[in-house]
Amino acid sequence: MKKFMAVYLGSPEKMMAWKPDEATMKAGMAAWSKWATDNAGVIVDQGSPLGKTKRVDKSGISDVKNEMGAWTVVQAESQEAAAKLFENHPHFTIFPGERVEVMECLPMPKL
Repeated sequence: MKKFMAVYLGSPEKMMAWKPDEATMKAGMAAWSKWATDNAGVIVDQGSPLGKTKRVDKSGISDVKNEMGAWTVVQAESQEAAAKLFENHPHFTIFPGERVEVMECLPMPKL
């Protein structure tokens, strides 16, 4: 099986403005936990939420904002199969996330 990284994305402004009540937050976390339990056999690394971002380039180091909110690594036979794992995910059905992007983790080239 191949490995795929899923990145949970959403507008930083939308995410920061979201103020859920306790019941919504509880329902969202329960749904996310159920998704993780239902897919435990293919989750390689549950991942974690992501914090603030620093960009490093030729000009130096700066604070930036991006849409990445969290990540998970799964295994599947194909990218299509990996992507299907995230259909109707709580990230965008309960929480204010907008999408999940799934990409294959390719092997490092040998030198």
